Amino acid sequence: MSTAPGGAAQAPAPAKICSASRGLLSEGPRWDAERAELIWVDILAGLMHTATVDDEGRLEPVRTVTVGRHVGAAAPAQAGGYVLAAAGGFCHVDDDGELTELARPEGHRGDVRMNDGICDPQGRFWGGTMAYAETPGAGRLYRLELDGRCTLVLDGLTISNGMGWSPDGATMYLADSGTGEVDAFDFDSDSGALDRRRTLVHVGTSGAAPDGLTVDDDGDVWVALWNGGLVARYAPDGALRQTVRVPVDRPTSCAFGGRDRTTLFVTTSRDGLDEAAVARQPEAGHVLRIDGLGVTGPPCTPYRGPVIAP
Repeated sequence: MSTAPGGAAQAPAPAKICSASRGLLSEGPRWDAERAELIWVDILAGLMHTATVDDEGRLEPVRTVTVGRHVGAAAPAQAGGYVLAAAGGFCHVDDDGELTELARPEGHRGDVRMNDGICDPQGRFWGGTMAYAETPGAGRLYRLELDGRCTLVLDGLTISNGMGWSPDGATMYLADSGTGEVDAFDFDSDSGALDRRRTLVHVGTSGAAPDGLTVDDDGDVWVALWNGGLVARYAPDGALRQTVRVPVDRPTSCAFGGRDRTTLFVTTSRDGLDEAAVARQPEAGHVLRIDGLGVTGPPCTPYRGPVIAP
């Protein structure tokens, strides 16, 4: 088990703004290889964005969908459109912006919302929850199955956050921003069951918390550290390999993408920052890009289940 670094970060990385618009709480970047687009959300604004990447590395907007509720994550659907973890459950939005409810495991509760989410290698969509009050133990982790059922996988979380899988699909990683831990689980690819939970990383830096994450093609885990101003790279055994500073206090998540999948896209937030902090970091809220890291990462897996109302 490893702890996050304090002053161990390398020289500031050449992180560059690549999004045209500045979000409030930008989150959940996913590279859709089929469409050659980056997907991300602005949670509190209730928006889902998609964009292509031009020759200069800038994101060229393709679509923005107004979801009409807080939206924690999005994934492309094999049947077309996108599956969202939003408000108290899962829904589908087609390319015309029409929404279909798929499952509402938290009903119409107003005190919790879906947070981060991603598809596993088999195409099941996972989404976690958190209480708006960040109440310890109030978060849960759900799985939208290939037959459309919704399964409760874990409870007792606080802020269920980033998820990812090892290249061989045998290990799943899950961050809980409330406890400051990134856990690893043995993963059964057939059933989606989790076993042998253990703590990979405990973020001990004062005020910082693990947020979204991605796993590269070599199996290293890249974790955005909220209030830490960096992305930390951990080996599968939890050893710290690298830290990459970004010019914002609150990176929220990261994913590899672009033509060669060598660019690390980093979403960021300005939510909760005072005026002085916002003025100091004009990049906050934008999507950033970092090149030259020497590794690649996999594209996101689409949701392979039904996208019609059950």
